[in-house]
Amino acid sequence: MYKQFFNKRCSLKFKHFSNKGYALFSVLGREVLVGTLSIATLSHAKAEGVSTVQTANVDSALYDNGREVSLDEVSVTASRAPLTQSQQARMVTVLSKADIAAAPVQSINDLLKYAVGVDVRQRGPLGTQTDVSIRGSNSEQITILLNGINICDPQTAHNAFDFPVDISEIERIEVLEGPAGRIYGTSSLLGAINIVTRIPKQSGASAHVEAGSYGYLNVGARTYYSREHWAHSVSGSYARSDGYSRNKAGSLNADYRGGKAFYQGRYDDNSVTVNWHAGLSTKNVGSNTFYSPKSDDQFEHTFKTYTAVQALTKQGRLHFRPSIYWNRNMDRFEFFRGKLDKVPFNYHRTDIYGVNLNSYFDWSLGRTAFGAELRNEDLVSGNLGEPLNTPRHIHGTDRDYTLGLNRTNISLNLEHNLILQRFTLSAGLVAVKNSWAEMNMRVYPGIDAGYRIGNNWKVYASYNTSLRMPSVTELYLKKDGYFADKHLKPEELSALEAGVKFRSNAISASASIYHNHYKNLIDWIRDTRQADNVWKSVNFGRINALGIETNVDMSLAHLLPSQRILERLSVAYSYINQDRHEADGIQSQYALEYLRHKLVANLRTHLWRNLHLALNYRLQKRTGSYTNSDGAVCRYATFGLLDTRLSWDAKHYQAYIVGNNLLNKKYVDYGIVPQPGTWLVAGFSIKM
Repeated sequence: MYKQFFNKRCSLKFKHFSNKGYALFSVLGREVLVGTLSIATLSHAKAEGVSTVQTANVDSALYDNGREVSLDEVSVTASRAPLTQSQQARMVTVLSKADIAAAPVQSINDLLKYAVGVDVRQRGPLGTQTDVSIRGSNSEQITILLNGINICDPQTAHNAFDFPVDISEIERIEVLEGPAGRIYGTSSLLGAINIVTRIPKQSGASAHVEAGSYGYLNVGARTYYSREHWAHSVSGSYARSDGYSRNKAGSLNADYRGGKAFYQGRYDDNSVTVNWHAGLSTKNVGSNTFYSPKSDDQFEHTFKTYTAVQALTKQGRLHFRPSIYWNRNMDRFEFFRGKLDKVPFNYHRTDIYGVNLNSYFDWSLGRTAFGAELRNEDLVSGNLGEPLNTPRHIHGTDRDYTLGLNRTNISLNLEHNLILQRFTLSAGLVAVKNSWAEMNMRVYPGIDAGYRIGNNWKVYASYNTSLRMPSVTELYLKKDGYFADKHLKPEELSALEAGVKFRSNAISASASIYHNHYKNLIDWIRDTRQADNVWKSVNFGRINALGIETNVDMSLAHLLPSQRILERLSVAYSYINQDRHEADGIQSQYALEYLRHKLVANLRTHLWRNLHLALNYRLQKRTGSYTNSDGAVCRYATFGLLDTRLSWDAKHYQAYIVGNNLLNKKYVDYGIVPQPGTWLVAGFSIKM
């Protein structure tokens, strides 16, 4: 399902060139090249005419899902930002557009389940409420980006994946594994996930509709226009479901309805590229027992808006990439659905403003990149934060926001890259100061090194550090069985990683081992032996984790050219072990409930003409325990899930049937929140 790529040194040829400054890895086409992530990575991909660069020894055709496709070739000289794939020294997972189209999923959240280093814990399907983490972290410890813009919510990460775009609009998803502090500062303790959208080169329109089990319906449409220097895209979608469970009173309590709208624009000439977007996402979710067993009829409403403008200068020796953004998140939580007289509703509103400037220049000793970011996070709430001097009215109610928190983060970045014939060395640091912590400027360094052996092998090693500020919920939540500590310290992490990669025409494989050292790790814990049985936010102190990741991806069309059915097979496995475990009677909500084992396998087949079948299997074992509805302490059980997608893929339309959890397994990702059994969906999409 996923691939980590590296290739021969020099320029490579691809089918499409995504000349977008906001992409973490501004690369081309079906086979996505990923350079070493750096400050400048967000800024530059240098395109040259074919006559000015040497081309690598690659075929004039590549294979997409095992089927040969010709290339509309564009040559790219991938310098330090990004580097050529043979020079990269970080582990990056790329879910390409082809991967997305073939996956048996309905949301971005579901898609990430097939990335072996990613832990997706959902409380409801269709992306209703999902916590996503990387390499044993929790959902608060990674940075989520939309076209390179940080969209994390300082209140909580529970709703971080409420994207304003439908999954059909996504060009690719990029997952950086490991600390990214020198890139993103205070929220990227253990990695980053970037969702990249793209405006098609030709004007047109597309639409889709799908329906399935439990009253599921999803409809959406998109129109796009491109002419000369200008391009625009507008899309909208609506989804709903009755849900798969009911409360004790017999009413629906896992139902869902929500909408998305997104506008994206671009201006591009020889001097500058400017990109901008504006979007919104709204949802209403029956939250059954999502956050507490004391109510089986919880409910949540969220409304989010996203705006950003970015630019990239192309001429001159010094290149700049400025950006400015504003994201607003509003939510209402009802502990008892619609019963304001029983328990008051919780209201929150968060405004995040950011200004970012990245730049780089080349000189005789390599490429130097530097940048700075100013990010202000302003939250007003009915139950989180410190008392406000002047209460603010809650729109549409007779109540006021009486509490809040405002904090500003300043980060300065510096990085230099030395590139030799087979050896690459990249070193940098981020200096961070946050107004909330009243801390002095702290510096977090990192270094990556890679060495290419022949044309197929690559070894790499890295040492990186990072930090994370506590969320407002971790600092101030004090109700419904939770008691937070507003004096929590920021989390810190240092990580060592080493790995090897192999790539040939038919096989790509990698293996890595890493060691994470946590300091002041934040978690919610409770002592089940105490009468109050309250969840408390704490700093754990120091924890060490050792992890291993392996994967192999095989093009069966290359390995077995005499047959035409089997296209691609990939298998990946991850293992994590921490040196701290749950003590008797102590339960952890996040830190000690990590995926010890995860196995992912994917098989794509071409059955007949345009008929294709994909099979995805996922096996996972989680550490930790939870208390069930009867008060008994249970360990998380091992489970395996089989999903499939059968599709007829024509040039301008696609018809498909998706089946999730075909074996009808009973399982939980979080404690007492059961997940649905077999779920069937049928859909149709058209492109005009």
